[in-house]
Amino acid sequence: MTDVIIIGAGPAGLSAAIYVQRAGKHAVCLEALTVGGQIVNTPEIENYPGIKKTSGFEFSMGLYEQATELGAEVIYEKAVRIASAGEISAENIPELSDIQGEDPGKIFIVETESGKKMAARAVIIATGAKNRHLGIDREEELIGKGVSYCATCDGAFFKGKDVAVNGGGNTALEDALFLTNYCNKVYIIHRREGFRGEPKNLEAVKKKDNIEFVLNSTVVGLKGEKSLEAVITKDKNTEELREIPVSGLFIAIGQEPDNAAFGNVAELDGAGYVNADESCNTKTPGIFVAGDCRTKQVRQLTTAASDGAVAALAACAYIG
Repeated sequence: MTDVIIIGAGPAGLSAAIYVQRAGKHAVCLEALTVGGQIVNTPEIENYPGIKKTSGFEFSMGLYEQATELGAEVIYEKAVRIASAGEISAENIPELSDIQGEDPGKIFIVETESGKKMAARAVIIATGAKNRHLGIDREEELIGKGVSYCATCDGAFFKGKDVAVNGGGNTALEDALFLTNYCNKVYIIHRREGFRGEPKNLEAVKKKDNIEFVLNSTVVGLKGEKSLEAVITKDKNTEELREIPVSGLFIAIGQEPDNAAFGNVAELDGAGYVNADESCNTKTPGIFVAGDCRTKQVRQLTTAASDGAVAALAACAYIG
């Protein structure tokens, strides 16, 4: 049995592991894919305090090394269930033999996709959130080479260039406004005539001279050899194709958390995010949440790291 199991080894999860270890407890991170989460694919990071410039890979490896050198473990398994020990019989499960004599109501069992069961005194959910992709040809290939899902992360790299934003919600409108500070021209491509974003954001966008609307249109193609050179849009009404020369495409069509398996211990909102405030507490004592998978207004590296620290210290205080 370990002190704290952390589900996810992205910036929030690894930050939590660092703080758990420094508090004298033991942390095990369960990671379904690779350490670092989505940020590992970002070519350059320039908005993390104290670090002028680094790559997502270097940042992720730094977190990983810091956590593991302190004694944290990273196990590459996907967590699929959290339950109290009282709900699962520990009999005939060798991995759980060391919880005998413990109060089953205060021990949590995390089960992985492979069937492995692990016991802990506290759990931190740090599964992050995945950006929704368009699902078109060459999208994955051009990530970091013109295709981005975070204007505040990457917008400064497109200073003086023409770019496009795809989406119709507040994020898309706010991204477009942000990009006008750096870019020569910003196209907003939206599949409808109207926008889901707040009226005040829409009005602010309409006042910008360097924003052009491309409405009732979807992005159906990407052009460029080594980096993005143009997007191809298709008008939903006329089916007309249009080639728009741009150096960047910022896709802002929402995010998808991966919390459905934990709805029994953490209350989820309508979009699947864990309902929790800055305290990082869930509805279940001993279960905490950190990073982009919880309800919040700002999802950045700094807020993920902050959540990791808060959740870790809360978990350690809970354990006592």
